[in-house]
Amino acid sequence: MSRIRLHPSGRTVECRDGETVLSALEQAGYALPNNCRAGACGECKVKVLGGQFDQGMVLDMALSQAERKDGYGLMCMAKPISEELVIEFGTADAQPKLFPPREDVPFVVTDRIQRTPRITELRLRPLGKPLRYWPGQYVMLGDAAAGVPPRCYSIANAPRPDGEIVLQVTRVDGGPTSSWIHDSLTFGSQVKLSGPYGTFIGDPSVESPVLCMAAGSGLAPILALTDAALRRGYRPPVTLLFSARTEADVYERGLLSFWQARYRNFRVQTTLTGEERPGFLHGRIPAVLPGLFPDLSAHSVFVAGSPAFVEDCVAAARALGAKDELIHSEGYVSQSIPQSPPAERLMAVG
Repeated sequence: MSRIRLHPSGRTVECRDGETVLSALEQAGYALPNNCRAGACGECKVKVLGGQFDQGMVLDMALSQAERKDGYGLMCMAKPISEELVIEFGTADAQPKLFPPREDVPFVVTDRIQRTPRITELRLRPLGKPLRYWPGQYVMLGDAAAGVPPRCYSIANAPRPDGEIVLQVTRVDGGPTSSWIHDSLTFGSQVKLSGPYGTFIGDPSVESPVLCMAAGSGLAPILALTDAALRRGYRPPVTLLFSARTEADVYERGLLSFWQARYRNFRVQTTLTGEERPGFLHGRIPAVLPGLFPDLSAHSVFVAGSPAFVEDCVAAARALGAKDELIHSEGYVSQSIPQSPPAERLMAVG
């Protein structure tokens, strides 16, 4: 057993004999960028500041001799052989690098599901190179040439090997783009996505209980974040509070029930604001929150929905002790201008 120390955060991760650094980090909940996992692409390249490791077989095009001399290694193949290995990972808060946005990436609609009377889900497969993203980010969808202005929509699924992207779109009264999606897109329609955008991905160095709050299709980025966290073995408790107006507006109940049965650390509760039903809470989340979480000082908090919903939930969480540095929110309207991550947050992709 070796110990991996992350610089500059100082956090440590245990690495079993024969295990790669990338695998150990993922088991501990860290999101180190990677792609091929075979020493060929170079995306998991980091600088090793101390200790020894077996690099294994990697391609020179992914890790040059000059980079080796400068102390760099590919963590998908690197195995520690000293008691401690110190690697440079992220900034002080260990945030991962983000993928540079791409424009007009072609996709085909492979499926569409009417989730609620006002929310339609699109399943999209890429025609070429998949669009790489982190769970919690969003894309732009529209057709400006046809008079359909591109709008922001969160990705509702964690990344998949086939590149499928799931969008859950709320019909907006008088909204040209959401109406086009609901009324015109069908199986086989070809569309173009631009992205990914946004930094609603949290801090992978934090291992605290998690509270997610979502309303309507604000559930989409929360689904992606939760799916990725549970699949990578995130161990602290994760609670999802979902707000809907009526029972008919509640969706993804099957998936959420599966997660609750599959993962003992995951719990979901739904509150209805427009009616009272057995098995549901009643009232807006800011009103019911104090009765569920008297103290949020140790929690990471994720909130997604309309700006007003996000603002109210964040205020309620702060009143219960949530720390600003552990609060992550995504509250945009469909007309929002996409927010490209700052250059220092982007990874270099060849």
